Amino acid sequence: MMTSAARTQYYTAATLDGFIADQNHSLDWLFQFGDQGTDDYPDFIRQVGALAMGSSTYEWILGHAIDAGADHPQPWPYTQPTWVFTTRSLRPVAGADIRFVRGDVGPVHRDMRAAAAEKNIWLVGGGDLVGQFYDQGLLDEMIVTIAAVTLGAGKPLLPRAITKPPLQLVDSRVVGPFVQLRYAVPRGPAG
Repeated sequence: MMTSAARTQYYTAATLDGFIADQNHSLDWLFQFGDQGTDDYPDFIRQVGALAMGSSTYEWILGHAIDAGADHPQPWPYTQPTWVFTTRSLRPVAGADIRFVRGDVGPVHRDMRAAAAEKNIWLVGGGDLVGQFYDQGLLDEMIVTIAAVTLGAGKPLLPRAITKPPLQLVDSRVVGPFVQLRYAVPRGPAG
């Protein structure tokens, strides 16, 4: 459901103990449930006008979905412009609107907002990049699909302390073997 105000959203899957990937960036814990995704994804992606991701997420997509050595090679999955935050030189994907950037997320967010027009911005991950948007008061919503597995260690969902004010639970629902939680991110004293 689209509201009149476009949002900057963190939409991701996580383990019950709060990790989005294991220590080796693997998502095998998630793929055991199949690759169909949740039933809300088609509607979610239609409402997205721009994406942001870190270099590890970008390289994971290249290695597992795009490159010739991938299990099921496919074209770049997004039609929206994508900003990749990196301090390294990375190779682009032919025909994809990918913009490599570094530094402060604030000015990049303004560019993303302009490109997205009235649509949402999807912060694909990782957690530290999303935390940088949160630190600047630019994160509006978290949509986390929780799988009933634990890793004990790995890449955290969001490596930030968010306690006052706490996240506001907006919705929860069972989606197949998952629980999906939707939180509004209130603006704290600094945001």
